[in-house]
Amino acid sequence: MLLSILLLACSSQKEKPTKIETFPVTSPVVVDTSYIKEYVADLHAVKNVEIRARVYGELKKIHIDEGQAVKQGQLLFTIEDYLYREELSKANSQLKNAIAEAKSAELDVINAKSLLEKNIVSATEVARAEAKLEALNAKIEEARSLVSNASLKLSFTQIKAPFDGIIDRIPLKMGSLVNEGTLLTTISDNKEVFAYFNVSESEYLNFITQAQDQSEKKEVSLMLANATEHPYKGKIETIEGEFDKATGNISFRARFPNPDKILKHGASGKVLLKTKLNNVMIIPQKSTFDVQDRTFVYMVDQNNEIKMHAITPKLRLPHLYVIESGLSPKDVIIYEGLQRVREGDKIIPQPASIGLYTDNESTN
Repeated sequence: MLLSILLLACSSQKEKPTKIETFPVTSPVVVDTSYIKEYVADLHAVKNVEIRARVYGELKKIHIDEGQAVKQGQLLFTIEDYLYREELSKANSQLKNAIAEAKSAELDVINAKSLLEKNIVSATEVARAEAKLEALNAKIEEARSLVSNASLKLSFTQIKAPFDGIIDRIPLKMGSLVNEGTLLTTISDNKEVFAYFNVSESEYLNFITQAQDQSEKKEVSLMLANATEHPYKGKIETIEGEFDKATGNISFRARFPNPDKILKHGASGKVLLKTKLNNVMIIPQKSTFDVQDRTFVYMVDQNNEIKMHAITPKLRLPHLYVIESGLSPKDVIIYEGLQRVREGDKIIPQPASIGLYTDNESTN
């Protein structure tokens, strides 16, 4: 009875053939493509300066408000000026006295020369009169310098905008005493902004290598903190002269137009730098799987048998891998459905039209 059961079981297994499934397959494709790399950037106004007091005194009047747009030459602050007006008045008086003394000494020189011609006085008297006149002329120059200095200090009591810009915070109020060098506010010209971002050494070399003309400014985009793109494109202008030893990065500077004054000094964002890739081999990400820290594909051989094959991705793009090694354009791999096959299985390959292998812009 047992022998009969075993014979029946064997015959039933022989009558049930193994089913071979159909799977979509594809091959790596060599294309020209591009991707966009994001770099964290610090934004700086092209012009941003501190407005500081240049003389001591009481802050008499504040003519502007925080966040206000001002024009070049517009009056911002007034410092009490009566001390400086008195200094100027005193300096002018000293100048007038020096000029009067010099005129008197000039007459003495003329008189001494006249008496010398009549042999009434000696040449020594003439030389003495001329020396006195020369000293008084020097005194005039000194007095004029004092007038100029007093006038300059008086002008410092009226603080004006050095250029068109936006006023920042005003830490002091009217009536405050200020010293020479006291910070009154900051003014920023935000018509254009600089974006500073750091690039690794390898990315720097790629950037330089791909630029056909290194003097040509490369166009970049700017992503704002709210994940919206700045409407105006920027251009990379300069690259710093050396790498940071601590990070191994080098700093790039891009300039962005800002006619709407949306961007502010001290803001942050992300510079989007487009990089071209020529003759690179790509495959879909869903055609791969990971085992520990390695990446694999299921390769289909000439007998339609599945073999697990290790690859080395060079770059990860949305839905795609740029392959560094492990595959050739002639290889055939399973496109999708990897969870339903195992190494050694046989399949019926069906070429798949993927539609992803065109020149595209991918964000990384």
